[in-house]
Amino acid sequence: MIREDISCLADKGYQGIKKYHKNSLIPKKKPKKSALTIEDKRRNRDLSRLRIIAEHINRRLKIFRILSEKYRNRRKRFGLRFNLIAGIYNYELLMGSAKKVVGDRYL
Repeated sequence: MIREDISCLADKGYQGIKKYHKNSLIPKKKPKKSALTIEDKRRNRDLSRLRIIAEHINRRLKIFRILSEKYRNRRKRFGLRFNLIAGIYNYELLMGSAKKVVGDRYL
């Protein structure tokens, strides 16, 4: 269960999540035989801009294959390994931002 103070940002496949978690943000589907309003389109676009950040991170983590394939090792160590991979990715992000600040020289 997700805590009530946390926002859940999901795609259109999670339309029923509002029943279980009131603080969910999902895009509005187009009604049958009509179009979305301009305001609904703008809201969907804003949600997509937020979601794309998480989708890019998921893509980068799948490169390590821990999320893209069946995990065949001990379940007890999955959390440890996932945290190590997330740490490597966070370090890569940090070094990328440091490179932007310093120029072409690494710290």
